[in-house]
This record gives sequence, structure tokens and C-alpha cells, in this order.
Amino acid sequence: MQDNIKLEAILQWLTDKKAENIRVYEVQGKTDYTDVIVVCEGSADLHNKAIATHLIDMAKENHLKVLSKEGTDSAQWILIDIGDVVVHIFLPQTRDYYKIDELFDQVRNRKPEEDRQ
Repeated sequence: MQDNIKLEAILQWLTDKKAENIRVYEVQGKTDYTDVIVVCEGSADLHNKAIATHLIDMAKENHLKVLSKEGTDSAQWILIDIGDVVVHIFLPQTRDYYKIDELFDQVRNRKPEEDRQ
């Protein structure tokens, strides 16, 4: 699956399960572990689990390799690694507490010369 088609599919699968406040961070060349970070939230832990389960099932159905998944037990912060796309699913209060959007904004806006300092 081409990268842009893969990302669009992932965003659609999140939308299918009513994920909210979806943000996409293009971090290619800014991180060593992925090219795109997607952050979203669900309204409760059960909602987060449903979003994560649907995303994993659809990825597998479409022959995308899920490299790892973390946090599905407590479902306050679920991470799903699909290679060049990493998806974070949060409860709103957990997302706010960790200020994750501020962190990924900083990563996205980092200049390459800042990495050499």
C-alpha cells in the first residue's frame, strides 16, 4: 500500500470508530522510528479499546504489519506501531496531561541542524 493511501486508510478506520481530535504529524527525517505520527482520542477506555481493535483488525485485513501495540489493558494511552505510521489513542485527560501535541509539534518543527548541537 502506498504511503499516502495507507495514511488515508488509517485515518478512515479511526473515523469509522468515531475517534476525535485527530491530528497528523509529519516527522519524516525528524525521528528515527517513523515518518508519521497520528494522535487521536476516544471518550472512554472502552471507546479507545474499540478504536484500537478496529484499527488493528483493518490493518491486518489490508496486509499491513502491526509491529507492536501497547496500552490496550488500561486504554488510557494506546500506541499502535504500523511501521512508518505510529498511532496514539488517548483519553482526553491523558492527552492533556502529557501535552503530547506540544511535544510532537516541537519534533515536527525541529530543524536538522538542531539535532547536531
